[in-house]
Amino acid sequence: MRIGILTVSDRSSRGERPDESGPLIAAFVAERLASDVAKSAIVPDEIGAISLVLRAWADADDLDVVFTTGGTGFAPRDVTPEATRAVITREAPGLAEAMRAASLAVTPHAMLSRAVCGIRGRTLIINLPGSPKAVRENLATLLPVLPHAVQLLRDAPSAEAGHRAA
Repeated sequence: MRIGILTVSDRSSRGERPDESGPLIAAFVAERLASDVAKSAIVPDEIGAISLVLRAWADADDLDVVFTTGGTGFAPRDVTPEATRAVITREAPGLAEAMRAASLAVTPHAMLSRAVCGIRGRTLIINLPGSPKAVRENLATLLPVLPHAVQLLRDAPSAEAGHRAA
């Protein structure tokens, strides 16, 4: 699986705060999915900057999954969901619903998440929160389905096997 990680943070993009969630996603992907991060970047909380990177990465057709981290809450500059909706062609609401449901078992603040997941071309884009703790929880929720989701997006012959009764 080829992975991209886009950290959305005004302060991290200006070098005022280290990015903790991006490296955490990279470590999780390496350990649990045996995948490497092909691309990573940090951008400010601006729809144009976020959308530009998401479009470029997905349209290059060499990434299977792009994780964004940050900008999914209620703060005025939290615009990652809007930027994601501007570039995806199909939503994947079950993924966002699963993340919120699992997180809700841990904290009532999960219902404040506005994360969006969707598809552009053959790339799955997943909005994760900015909090390292929440990133870990959400990735653990998604892990069981990510390989199959990528198989389906790549129209792999092996994807069909996951739908047959044993």
